[in-house]
Amino acid sequence: MSFTAEQIATVLNGTIEGDPSVVVNNFSRIEEGKPGTLTFLANPKYTHFIYQTEASIVLVNNDFVAEQPVKATLIRCFNAYAALAVLLEMVEKTKPRKSGIEPMSYIAPSAKVGENIYVGAFTYIAENVKIGNNTQIYPQVYIGENVTVGDNTIIYPGAKIYQGCIVGNDCIIHAGVVIGSDGFGFAPENGAYKKIPQMGIVIVEDDVEIGANTTIDRAVMDATIIHKGVKLDNLIQIAHNVEVGENTVMAAQVGISGSTKVGKHCMFGGQVGLGGHITIGDDANIGAQSGIISNVESGAKIIGAPAIPVRDFFRSSVVFPKLPEMYRQMAKMQKEIDELKSNQNK
Repeated sequence: MSFTAEQIATVLNGTIEGDPSVVVNNFSRIEEGKPGTLTFLANPKYTHFIYQTEASIVLVNNDFVAEQPVKATLIRCFNAYAALAVLLEMVEKTKPRKSGIEPMSYIAPSAKVGENIYVGAFTYIAENVKIGNNTQIYPQVYIGENVTVGDNTIIYPGAKIYQGCIVGNDCIIHAGVVIGSDGFGFAPENGAYKKIPQMGIVIVEDDVEIGANTTIDRAVMDATIIHKGVKLDNLIQIAHNVEVGENTVMAAQVGISGSTKVGKHCMFGGQVGLGGHITIGDDANIGAQSGIISNVESGAKIIGAPAIPVRDFFRSSVVFPKLPEMYRQMAKMQKEIDELKSNQNK
């Protein structure tokens, strides 16, 4: 499908600078822009590319100031990145939608499935499962007994949802996700470890996206809860009885230990590790590879292992390379002090 700059600006409530009749039919990265494509500029690090890109249209923030001529037509928006997301979503909705139940899939007689659903081949849907309307379940998915899946949810190939778990509306579950596997619960006994049965479930609320091969363990009792609007990257581990607050986002390889509570609107960089039984306040921002072993206040910005305030970490990082030389100087000074004390005693 093709769109003019004028049509796109109308959808985005943006302002055009350049040719309103220019046409695009695809997207591109700004550094690799080609004629007939649309791109965007949101990160200042990429500003220099806007002066050389061959893309026909560039979405920019309202406050962008060009320091030299730009060949492309600009569409100014309140938030260029969010505007791009709107356009990509529009295109996504135009793609053909799968429907129907493919041969060689199994749906138990007691399962209840909604209208206009898709079930791919080799999918297994167990007894007493409830599937909402317009939900798409791709091949080789396993959905265990008494699971509930809401409306308009997409479950990609190879995902596994264990018995009793609940997935809400408008969720996206990517390939290889496991929801409801046993939490890591073992009690020491006579030099060995005795398994503690995990009797709870996992609740995934509405509008949650879970990246490929992420695992969310069922609770010992009650529920592990992923609240609405949460976005989880690939390869994340969330342990039993964890609770993740609304609209929190986590990058790849985050690991959260059991019974930790994460607040609303938090942002975690990649490979963040959280100890168990701690609380992370709302709006916390935790940098990549941070190790968190105690509670974090709301609004805190921390990084490091163990994590410290961001400003302190960067100040300390300047000192780290100098430590060997500082150690040698201190050793030399200590030797001189010892010699002075020795001479003074004489």
